Amino acid sequence: MLSNGRHQELTVTTQSTNAGAVIRAAEFDVTAKYFVKFMRIAILDDDPVQIEQLVRILRAPLNSEYEETTCVTFAQGENLRRALRRETFDLLILDWNLPDLDGVELLRWLREERSDLTPVLMLSARTSESDVARALTRGADDYVIKPFRPLELRARLARLYKRPATVNTEPHNLKFGSWHFDRFHSTVSYAPENPAGGTEARERVEPRTTQLTESEFKLALALFRNMGNAVSRSYLIEKAGYEGDDATSRTLDSHIYRLRGKLTLTGERGYVLRTVYGKGYRLEATES
Repeated sequence: MLSNGRHQELTVTTQSTNAGAVIRAAEFDVTAKYFVKFMRIAILDDDPVQIEQLVRILRAPLNSEYEETTCVTFAQGENLRRALRRETFDLLILDWNLPDLDGVELLRWLREERSDLTPVLMLSARTSESDVARALTRGADDYVIKPFRPLELRARLARLYKRPATVNTEPHNLKFGSWHFDRFHSTVSYAPENPAGGTEARERVEPRTTQLTESEFKLALALFRNMGNAVSRSYLIEKAGYEGDDATSRTLDSHIYRLRGKLTLTGERGYVLRTVYGKGYRLEATES
């Protein structure tokens, strides 16, 4: 934990960054790079020992869908609040007692002022029934009392993360309404469920399949999984797996531009990909 309260991203291998150390917890077959998926978890706690224990517990993926976990830690609530204005996370773990902005007040801001539904687990030494009830009323999805049991905590976090996609019987295919994602071939197919002309016309419609690059496919999948939500640039850069010189906003913008054109995400197919100033991008459903 940084002594000045700034945040750091914790992984197995450490790299120097302006914000702190980046340590990724991952073990995966490099031949399966098309299927590597990242989970980002924000942890708010001012106890370095507690942080170390949490990161160690979360190194292994929470479920079989993810192969890599990044834990971003914060010692102060205000720092996490600033990050949430521009960053996107899959899960949040919040401590209650902090020197500036406590976890429950941050939770209230997240739910009421930001309308953010990111899964939140409160992790606190407060044990009274009234405290647990207050946290849940404020919008916590679960509450775990310190000291926690590692296996139980992992199970609760795994349960909290609900996948927005419907997985077909074929393990590498995902479906979002009229859109079908083939992770094995990095293709996206569009087959409108209710084309003009009724049942007969619907039977004649052939899916329109688009071949994407690996990075484009990962970006498209991240956007569809976060339908309706503003997704930060840093989140998309990480989800796309950019490395080295490619890990820049300019590269992301270029790929987003191509993706918007390839998938016609301009409203004609029911979705529009918008730029969100100061944040990143948002995929929105258009009115039918």
